[in-house]
Amino acid sequence: MRHLKVIILITVTLLYAGCSDYLDIVPEGVPTLDNAFSNRSNAEKFLFTCYSRLPNPASDWHYPAMVGGDEIWWDFDGYTNYPSFNLAHGYQNANDPLFNFWDGGQDGKNIFVGIRDCNIFIENIHRPHDLDDYQKRLWAAEVKVLKAYMHYFLMTLYGPIPLIKENLPVNASPDQVRMYREPIDDVVNYIVQLIDEAAPDLPEFLVTQIDGGRINRPIALAIKAKALVWAASPLFNGGNPEYAQFKDNKGRQLIPSTRDNSKWERAATAIKEAIDAAHTGKHALYTFPADPNLSDTTNLKYTLRYAVTQRYNSEIVWPDTHSTWDLQHRSMPLLQMENYNGRAHENCATLKIAEQFYTDKGIPVDEDPTWDYANRYVMQKAGADHRYYIQEDETTVKLHFNREPRFHAWVGFDRGIFEGAGRLLENQSFYLQLRQGEAGGMRSSYEHNVTGYQLKKLVNPKSLFAGGNSMTEEPYTFPLIRLSDLYLLYAEALNEANGPSPEVYRWIDTVRNRAGLKGVVESWAQSTRTDKPANQTGLRDIIQRERLIELCFEGQRFWDLRRWMLAHIYLSQPVQGWSYRQDTPETYYVIQQIWTKRRFLMRDYLWPLKTSSVIVNSNLKQNPGW
Repeated sequence: MRHLKVIILITVTLLYAGCSDYLDIVPEGVPTLDNAFSNRSNAEKFLFTCYSRLPNPASDWHYPAMVGGDEIWWDFDGYTNYPSFNLAHGYQNANDPLFNFWDGGQDGKNIFVGIRDCNIFIENIHRPHDLDDYQKRLWAAEVKVLKAYMHYFLMTLYGPIPLIKENLPVNASPDQVRMYREPIDDVVNYIVQLIDEAAPDLPEFLVTQIDGGRINRPIALAIKAKALVWAASPLFNGGNPEYAQFKDNKGRQLIPSTRDNSKWERAATAIKEAIDAAHTGKHALYTFPADPNLSDTTNLKYTLRYAVTQRYNSEIVWPDTHSTWDLQHRSMPLLQMENYNGRAHENCATLKIAEQFYTDKGIPVDEDPTWDYANRYVMQKAGADHRYYIQEDETTVKLHFNREPRFHAWVGFDRGIFEGAGRLLENQSFYLQLRQGEAGGMRSSYEHNVTGYQLKKLVNPKSLFAGGNSMTEEPYTFPLIRLSDLYLLYAEALNEANGPSPEVYRWIDTVRNRAGLKGVVESWAQSTRTDKPANQTGLRDIIQRERLIELCFEGQRFWDLRRWMLAHIYLSQPVQGWSYRQDTPETYYVIQQIWTKRRFLMRDYLWPLKTSSVIVNSNLKQNPGW
């Protein structure tokens, strides 16, 4: 391998803000390993190539977890060829799989190419003579974690996968090339092994923002924790009876058919280790520096908005540095008639998500005896006491009144306040007007908010339209992993391992308190389900809902519903919204059925391998149902 000539495929993205462009990693002439690792500069370019192989979670239409589920919907007119369109509608298939991260294609990049590049790097980073031993160990550790994450990402989509521990030699035999998928527990253990090997050589935190997005110890341990959570969750821990016969041609069981509760204990230990590393690395839940000119209500809303959109804020454990311009652009509502009328306001939330948030008592809308659940679609006029949420003297539905702060901070609705967009003071705020003929209403058949709910959470308050065909974006680092994510994972693992306890409540309540809510026990004492936090099943439901709320629109719901094995319930429900083509409150606030045909089947929990790939390699067992 040492003198093997290799073709280095460079599909480079600008991964780090503030860094130079990453071009070819070798000088002129035939690319060889000698050139690629001849000096620090070339080796660093190869390092960035490994980073460039990661999927882009900030790419809303080109990343499955953003618009491939049921929380973010968009105007499909004219976009029916997008894989995200087809995935959201339930059109996954084995002939030409959508988001094919196994072979590459249909908006998916071949992740095995990235793993190959990681192996080349790890095998050759000892070569540069102008790179000191510390830097060699550091870069090798980073790439080991990237390699672990690539295996993890494939596992979350396909389940059992081949373990590419080293690249095959050019003279590999046909039997060596026809690799097997390894049992899920072996996959997880290998991911853990790689990260355990790398962690001692990684820094506790990154000193400068130029290094933002680079792997450090908190990121590595968070990936390890998430891999172990997947191993413990129902999908891979005896929750699907259809996997009982999922065996390869050696007779090996690829996914366990019985539950092993000790996996939750192992996951809990790893999550706590990741949390401790994050705290040591100076991570903490974000709090907006209070502005005395703003009300407590608005200051809290800015805390919640900036927890996601404040660049490199303390809460973001793993900040992804791909551009958020498209994401913000398509999520930004149209606020004035002269606003840019391109692709803005096409991404929107579904009615289901609007109902998912708690009431102002911190409990579900159908469990709060003080909240008028039966009449939630009846119209109501806003008074002065609603001025921080809804335009005074305007009419909207009761569903939008007396809701928790995260609902008002993260979801925009007709007649609701939109903080920011150049107006940061309360008496200057925009109000959303989403009915036909209004600023944020339907502009054309391919430019409209199809549900009546905007994604405020994904728009930095300082971003605004500059007029014409441009938007002045306040860029942010997309949160691939947030600290609140780890807190709620820890609560979940503790509850699954041993049931309710003060320690479980502590971690949930830390997230809730930051959101302006009382703790779980105190809040549910006011509900119609007072016993819910006291038993494992009830607390499981609370924790799952807390994750669905706290991490909404960040691409986490897509993964959680699958590992919990709840996707066949949630993703088989109709997509609903308001009647956006109507211009009066009476006609606008009529529920429309946007999509009713989707059915998430048991086979959809694991994506198919391409049929032709299974034919070529008979050792690859196709996933059940495909």
